[in-house]
Amino acid sequence: MFDSVYSQYLRFRPSRVYTRAVQWAGLTFVALIVLVFALHRHLQPSVATPSYAALNDAVYQAHNQIAFQPLVPSSDKDVPLEVLRARPKPKAALISLVRNSEIEGIELSMRHLEARFNHKYNYPWIFFNDVPFDDDFKARTKNLTNAECHYVLIPEEHWSLPPWIDESRFISSLEYLGAIGVGKGWMISYRHMCRWNSGFFYKHPILDDYDWYWRVEPDVHFFCDIDYDPFAFMEENNLKYGFNMNILDDARSFPSMWRQTQEFMGDYPELIHPDADLSWIIDHRNDGEYNNCQFFSNFEIGSLDFFRSKTYNTYFDYIDRKGGFFYERFGDAPLHTLAIVLFLSKKETHFFRDIGYQHDINRQCPANLFDKCSCEPTVLDENFYKLVPMESPQKKPDDSCIRLWLGGEWLDKDEKTGEYLKSGYSF
Repeated sequence: MFDSVYSQYLRFRPSRVYTRAVQWAGLTFVALIVLVFALHRHLQPSVATPSYAALNDAVYQAHNQIAFQPLVPSSDKDVPLEVLRARPKPKAALISLVRNSEIEGIELSMRHLEARFNHKYNYPWIFFNDVPFDDDFKARTKNLTNAECHYVLIPEEHWSLPPWIDESRFISSLEYLGAIGVGKGWMISYRHMCRWNSGFFYKHPILDDYDWYWRVEPDVHFFCDIDYDPFAFMEENNLKYGFNMNILDDARSFPSMWRQTQEFMGDYPELIHPDADLSWIIDHRNDGEYNNCQFFSNFEIGSLDFFRSKTYNTYFDYIDRKGGFFYERFGDAPLHTLAIVLFLSKKETHFFRDIGYQHDINRQCPANLFDKCSCEPTVLDENFYKLVPMESPQKKPDDSCIRLWLGGEWLDKDEKTGEYLKSGYSF
């Protein structure tokens, strides 16, 4: 009997009307889901920046724009030393994050910068370390300058794993990035350093009475006499950030930073500067992605008020909470670059091409200051492929990063030879 009933059940077929009703109900349900998602997307806050199409077009149009005209500092070369030192000065300091073991490296940097610049202006040196400085370090650095020296211990909370970071995931990241060859990807201290330079250096009370900083790394060279005060130059011209190199970096160390920045732009459109120029960091051949150009932050002269601002700290906190300083290997250079692009106008940023400088393999020497410099002049694009070799599979921008930033005639090339028509700079 059971088999008979079961066989009747198997022979049962629903009516055509019933089948059509089920089909229409299913289609209606799918349509409602699509409609809900479409409405949700439409109601999301719009990003107060140009569309990708507009950004891509801006890159193309840069060829026809007037070249960015930088300010030119006036020289103090013939001003007597006693007059220079008697002038009112900006509230500024030379700052360095350095270990006790790097004493020889910072001695080299200090000798260069004191001889080329600071012996005339006597700006104080402020040294930061995550452990106390020893007496040998203090004695040897004080011996190199007539300016005041301060030795500062970084608070533990600024140099430790934040509570929202998964430690096991962090350790896995160290192993992975080290294995694929990302520069210093396996170093725990390097993660803390990048995070501190991104979001904490300007918060230390030692800098409360200062408006400006000049970042000085150990083992760097300054090749040219600096016959003016860059701090006063920045202050007098309403500048907020000064850089020395604009180079391409290894995208493997910060793959999610641009996506997170886009999310931030969507959440905080009111914070984007109305004159923000994103065109030079957008790769129009790669769906409007970040082209990985960045200001080389090993040399930077900047406004502490800019980094103390609510705008900058809202951005830093947003990115920091995503964990990229530990799960990836976020650097302060791309973070500073994106912040400067988003929150400042281009007129508030300055290219210090006249300051000859070298950090590790990256070097730049001005072309037309032979009487002031002890270096072989470099071309404008000298450092473009230093961190990302030409043979790397990473997508490259159309032009070198510094040319994209300068824009206009700096991008023009000879149709026959492909050579740039403007290869130097005003310095």
